[in-house]
Amino acid sequence: MKKYVCDVCGFEYDPAIGIPNKGIEPGTAFEDLPDDFTCPVCGVDKSEFSPVD
Repeated sequence: MKKYVCDVCGFEYDPAIGIPNKGIEPGTAFEDLPDDFTCPVCGVDKSEFSPVD
């Protein structure tokens, strides 16, 4: 699964880790995050994330 980075603050979403304290379990692909997901650091929505090569 691909990692994604927030274009605004640089937070990296790693699906292998998830965000357990936000209810996002390890193994959750970025595409499977809820539509109302926001960056846990700066609060922008999913559209502000880009895949990491």
